[in-house]
Amino acid sequence: MFVDKTQITVKSGDGGNGCCSFRREKFIPKGGPDGGDGGNGGDVILESTTSEQNLNALVYRRRYCAANGPGGQGADRHGKNAEAVTIKVPVGTVIRDAETGEVLADLDTPGMQAVVAKGGRGGRGNARFASSVNRAPRRRELGFPGEEKTLDLELKLIADAGLVGYPNAGKSTLLTRISGARPKVAAYPFTTLHPVIGVAEYFDYVRINVADIPGLIDGAHANVGLGHEFLRHIERTKVLVYVLDMGGVDGRDPLEDYENLRKELELYKEGLADRPSLIVANKMDIDGAAENLKRLQEMPGKDVPPVFALQPDGDCTGFLDALRNLVRENSSAEEAALRRL
Repeated sequence: MFVDKTQITVKSGDGGNGCCSFRREKFIPKGGPDGGDGGNGGDVILESTTSEQNLNALVYRRRYCAANGPGGQGADRHGKNAEAVTIKVPVGTVIRDAETGEVLADLDTPGMQAVVAKGGRGGRGNARFASSVNRAPRRRELGFPGEEKTLDLELKLIADAGLVGYPNAGKSTLLTRISGARPKVAAYPFTTLHPVIGVAEYFDYVRINVADIPGLIDGAHANVGLGHEFLRHIERTKVLVYVLDMGGVDGRDPLEDYENLRKELELYKEGLADRPSLIVANKMDIDGAAENLKRLQEMPGKDVPPVFALQPDGDCTGFLDALRNLVRENSSAEEAALRRL
């Protein structure tokens, strides 16, 4: 089960109470106050990690509570600060306050942490209130309460490339050909109901993450169907790959499909359609595909590699080379060095 949205409740620990105590030892009749401070309550922290792929683990446990801080004791013994509770979430998780809608954190880098509920401060013991005019204070503080929040967690996948296209264009089949991912493939639209990430590996150990975004339809920008559920996963991809059905199996024109897809992306988020992209001419083994490919190749500045994703012996080398070059051109120097592009 792929979960990219969920809601959890977090409660940080309360601070421990301060202690009211006086030193009592033989031959020391006026030992003075020695009440210790209470410990701080534990924080609740969300941390991004590459070991989690979705929010599935948070569906079965919706409430997380940190421990309260222990109280102070006599002889100036302070309570120990309670340990924090750390919740692991996948990279790309956006954290919002469910009541206000405020974005508390965007964990878009592995190892990022966000304190979503701060533990309560421990109360001060009576030793803290001693002064020149009050040598024996009987005042102490109670611990401060922790925070309790309801959080909306939303996952936006982070990938190098995102496969975009109409339903039944062959995106999932293409992903199975270039990676070890095995999304559901069938001869009907909307087979893929959630994004799937595959890793394209090259002979020199370069790895490119490719996300199969479920098929878009006209009006997706206005949340027609499951538009926003799909489109938000495209926001973080470095490059876009438009997968077009060159055979027009469903009675559509590939050029019109390309323009409509760009339009939907731009209407959803300004500038998204201008992101570096690549067109893949799929289903080239169908009648009429060759003529449509010629029309696409006449578009200025567009390299359109043809692929036969459905055929077991289909060659995807041209597409993989073009994808590698595009990702390399749009990666930072540090990323390129890590990927050995």
